[in-house]
Amino acid sequence: MEKLVSTTEAAKILGLSLQGVHYRIKNNKLKSIQKDGKTFVYVEEDLIKSQEKEQNQSFFLNDKFIENYNLIIKEKNRHIKLLKKSIKWMDRQYKSEINRLEENQNKIIDVFNSEIKLLQSAFNEMRSLYTKEKVEIPNISNLKSQEFISVKDFFVIMKRFGKSNNEIKIIILEAIKKNDQRFIYNKKEKTILILKSDFKDLV
Repeated sequence: MEKLVSTTEAAKILGLSLQGVHYRIKNNKLKSIQKDGKTFVYVEEDLIKSQEKEQNQSFFLNDKFIENYNLIIKEKNRHIKLLKKSIKWMDRQYKSEINRLEENQNKIIDVFNSEIKLLQSAFNEMRSLYTKEKVEIPNISNLKSQEFISVKDFFVIMKRFGKSNNEIKIIILEAIKKNDQRFIYNKKEKTILILKSDFKDLV
């Protein structure tokens, strides 16, 4: 069966331009009539149904595209949100690590300052002792065969016995006052030499 449609609709159904439709009408390739001053064309209903089906599929595909597009946008926004959270967490971790390193650095500086003060106190104490009394200064060359440890190493040994920095300072000063032979003040080089020992008598 045939159905009467406008030339514009015929062009869409037949996949032609409007000029192509008029050309086919002129050459009697399409049946047409004039109605109210307008041209109408006879088109097979099967072609009309096929065109409507294609349009419905097109709409369906467009809806699917929009739906998929919305899902992609939603997923993208979710990832952006997660990334923002990750960046905030990393920023907090970075600041926390910086603060921890600064605190450790300050503690190390405090320890070194304490040791410097200890040495200064020891030097002043030794100067005072040498001024008031004639204390024999050991000949360092005769002690070269002995094994010495640094003040820092002595601190480490004492800390193993649970001694604090202040307690260790007092131990060194008391040992110097008592002329403990393991603690030697080199007046010339202004250094403290400590002979290696187990130091158990000091704890």
